[in-house]
Amino acid sequence: MSDAHTSHTHQEQAALKLAKMAGQIESFFAHYPEEKAIASIAEHINKFWSKKMRQDFMAAYEKNQSALTDLVGKALPQIRH
Repeated sequence: MSDAHTSHTHQEQAALKLAKMAGQIESFFAHYPEEKAIASIAEHINKFWSKKMRQDFMAAYEKNQSALTDLVGKALPQIRH
């Protein structure tokens, strides 16, 4: 296995872990009205995730949100990177 393949796999795993974490945040705010939940998800990520985490998350999912839960996908435009 080449280093490039190993690194790519690691990046994919890291992106999936961030998506899972974002989904857990969504679960916490799921009982809120939709617009409040979306804003709350973005606010939580902006406040508690490092800039690197946010950048990696946006790089992985900004153009293809299919792996994200609905509210997390809708929160993307409000996440700083």
